[in-house]
Amino acid sequence: MLEKLAKARYFSRVTGAVNRLISERGESNAVSMADDVINNYRKLSKDQYAKFFTFLFEKLNPDPTAVITAAQNFATEGNARNYIKLQRVTEPPRQELFRRLNRATNGTAALVSMRRDLLQLLEKQPELTAVDFDLRHLLSSWFNPGFLKMHRVDWKSPAEVLEKLIQHEAVHAIDGWDDLRRRLQPDRRCFAFFHPQLPNEPLIFVEVALLPEIPGVITPLVDKKAETVHQTSQYKVAAFYSISNCEPGLRGVSMGNFLIKRVAEQLHAEFPSLKTFVTLSPIPGFIDWVAAGADLDGEKVGVQLKPALRLAREHALEAIGLAKRSWSERLSAGWHPDNATEKEKKALLTLASIYLGIGSANRNGNPVAKFHLGNGAKLHQINWAADLSRKGLRQSACLMVNYLYDLGNVEENHERFANGEIVYSKAVGRLMAP
Repeated sequence: MLEKLAKARYFSRVTGAVNRLISERGESNAVSMADDVINNYRKLSKDQYAKFFTFLFEKLNPDPTAVITAAQNFATEGNARNYIKLQRVTEPPRQELFRRLNRATNGTAALVSMRRDLLQLLEKQPELTAVDFDLRHLLSSWFNPGFLKMHRVDWKSPAEVLEKLIQHEAVHAIDGWDDLRRRLQPDRRCFAFFHPQLPNEPLIFVEVALLPEIPGVITPLVDKKAETVHQTSQYKVAAFYSISNCEPGLRGVSMGNFLIKRVAEQLHAEFPSLKTFVTLSPIPGFIDWVAAGADLDGEKVGVQLKPALRLAREHALEAIGLAKRSWSERLSAGWHPDNATEKEKKALLTLASIYLGIGSANRNGNPVAKFHLGNGAKLHQINWAADLSRKGLRQSACLMVNYLYDLGNVEENHERFANGEIVYSKAVGRLMAP
């Protein structure tokens, strides 16, 4: 009973603090009032977060009557006065609340943390997406790449920054300090975006290997015992082999595409010998797509594919035979790229080329491919036996991809992808042939 009363008291305090802050006309008490909201929010238990965000949804919506009136006035006479009035009445009061909370001590970090809590509730309470929309809208402005600082992270960087790299590496796990040290040697680079309000919090970081040629296998790039190449004359290729977001509360806030472009430009300035910028990327979800029938649009794949491609797809699915034995069963029985038949190899490469070279333009296309292709890259090469880890076996039959960033064609490729066209190499095109 006492615990229940305490929870009710905390919730009453935070909602009261919200009401005081949102009704404050001046700015003299804004910081202390914002601090009061955040401090009381932090006292809520996790099961009270949903109640708090529901309060924001129900009590801080725009006034429907005022919106309709303003819209009608603007439709009748589209002058500046009516436009401004429409903008004011359609903005939810909770957006102003979030802006005022940003004035609090460490307010930006608090709001990012608050959104992290909110995102965990959306699946069960989809109505809260309205609150998330408002918060993400503001965070997208505050974390605009124009406000972010790109810094190289090296072995001399603060320990807390280095620890976050180990913690948040999402593509190829960093196996302790020795592994991290190797990834920061002279033939490697790591760059991260930082926000002025979060100076020692890398928001997103990219790892790069400086190499003599385009890599087709990941192991040498992440091997902590690999020999360091010190001769800069051998640096012909910059390979982006990992990009990781560090802050779940900034999900959906675009930063990675700007980071890759800035890194490519900086590396080209540092090493004029670098002519090629590529990724070595995973293909998450590929085997799941194959197991589900390699359907590109959820219903009528035949409408999307030319007859020759449709035939190649059907032959490839038959060669792999997942309808008879699942992929996990194949792996349990010892399947490995080294013992795969040529027929299986050709089938998997054909399906991967269709999945990436055609399916990436669809709404449910591969997320990694959509990121790089939407960023202006070209689908350059699909590599066999490139990632022999358990994760690589499970999600993509060990296949990986090189996306090529031709700095002179990035903008054109971006526009073509935005119009539904995927730019891919002749080598990828040949894999699609039956």
